[in-house]
Amino acid sequence: MGKDETPEDESKKKFREALERKNAKSAAGTSHADGGAKQPRAHGPVEGRREFRRKSG
Repeated sequence: MGKDETPEDESKKKFREALERKNAKSAAGTSHADGGAKQPRAHGPVEGRREFRRKSG
């Protein structure tokens, strides 16, 4: 810590460095457009899916 830095400045500096590391890591990752195709049957009836209904009476 420098002579003219307060503890608040030091903590802000640490948070800023951590944020820069986080952003650099996420920027190095692959784009979402590079991923594979979506689930083949995204719409329509789903087999094996239970439907829960409230009792009416």
